[in-house]
Amino acid sequence: MLYAQTTPAAKREALRAALAGPGILRFPGAFNPLSARLIQEKGFEGLYISGAVLSADLGLPDIGLTTLSEVAGRSQQIARMTDLPAIVDADTGFGEPMNVARTVQSLEDAGVAGCHIEDQVNPKRCGHLDGKQTVDLATAVQRVRAAVDARRDPSFLVMARTDVRAAQGLDAAVDRAKALVDAGADAIFPEAMRDLAEFEAVASAVDVPVLANMTEFGKSELFTSQQLADAGAKIVIYPVTLLRAAMGAAERALDEIVATGTQQGVVDQMQTRARLYELVDYAGYNTFDSEIFTYRP
Repeated sequence: MLYAQTTPAAKREALRAALAGPGILRFPGAFNPLSARLIQEKGFEGLYISGAVLSADLGLPDIGLTTLSEVAGRSQQIARMTDLPAIVDADTGFGEPMNVARTVQSLEDAGVAGCHIEDQVNPKRCGHLDGKQTVDLATAVQRVRAAVDARRDPSFLVMARTDVRAAQGLDAAVDRAKALVDAGADAIFPEAMRDLAEFEAVASAVDVPVLANMTEFGKSELFTSQQLADAGAKIVIYPVTLLRAAMGAAERALDEIVATGTQQGVVDQMQTRARLYELVDYAGYNTFDSEIFTYRP
């Protein structure tokens, strides 16, 4: 009932332990708190809070328009509903190094297990679009150092994302990944890799976990989790999958109403009332209510 029983500190420790263990960790993107519950119920190892999804949920493009307070607030709403560790997209850290430091502490307070900071120029672009620009190495390193120095919980995962591959090629991405690890990054997110060999090149070059982004309609093929594990990736995210599936279903339902005057034709595709009540633990709230109101000292 209400929120998850696992503390943020315990979730962070669990993520660290899982990263040190065997296998690849699957992190679907939670587009709202209820979907976080569903991700946990289906047996995934963690969940991801995507900047692109948060922007889209506000009706905005993913170009750096969201604020730290919006991201931290939504992250808290999502993370507190699940016992799974959550990693959040912190874009470029929302400003200069001091802003990056504040971002990390705000996300710690939000209860997430970690975040990633990227090396794009602000305003940024979606990682799988053309025309991205990245900052120089010194600036990228400053962001990572600020994030690492600011955290109060040593188990909070600071991941460095690099978008250098798109503009400068794989060798430059590998070199930058190494430098970001030297700056203190706990993990590396090489964005827009073209194939499994590129993931393998990054994973072989660093001694920290590597994240693979399996976003639809992007630069990478949609590899299986086993293929990515074999290439050396330790985490795989599916950042926009659930939002795209949900919005596709929503659009089809609206089209059905326009076409026929009723939603009857898509009711069999909907989550039932009983299933929704199960997911939100309606029975638990009823039990709590009954015990409180019938209690006699």
